[in-house]
Amino acid sequence: MAEPMETDADDVSELIAFRIAEQDFCFNIMAVREIRGWSPATVIPHAPDYVRGVINLRGAVVPIVDLAQRLGLNVPEPTSRNVIIITQIDGPIVGLLVDAVSDILSVSKEEVQATPDVAAEAGGFVSGIITRDESMIRMIELAGILPPPQIDGI
Repeated sequence: MAEPMETDADDVSELIAFRIAEQDFCFNIMAVREIRGWSPATVIPHAPDYVRGVINLRGAVVPIVDLAQRLGLNVPEPTSRNVIIITQIDGPIVGLLVDAVSDILSVSKEEVQATPDVAAEAGGFVSGIITRDESMIRMIELAGILPPPQIDGI
């Protein structure tokens, strides 16, 4: 009996849930370094359109990615209500601009459903879908947000 319980514990992931353009998304909470309020970013010429610019985070220059823009969603101008999730994506520190952080979820592997084939374009960003109550929460694949050549080029 003890063996299935250990397997169940290993299959549970902690995810941070957030909202963008009235849509729910999440990713592994282990990638989060901190959550901070929106502050204007310094624009970097010729950066991709989804890079808002850079901010100074305790002496480190951190690029800010507008997740709404990157995911092709409605992109209003950020306000003081927006937040930046400071995360580490395969090494570099990157800030992700979102509307709001909504929850921390404990999710088992069985709860994550595959992204439908008709959503092939989302394949690089969305790694699965979780249904909770009446909502559908998309799991974001952080490695797909900024491919390594673009991180090095910022």
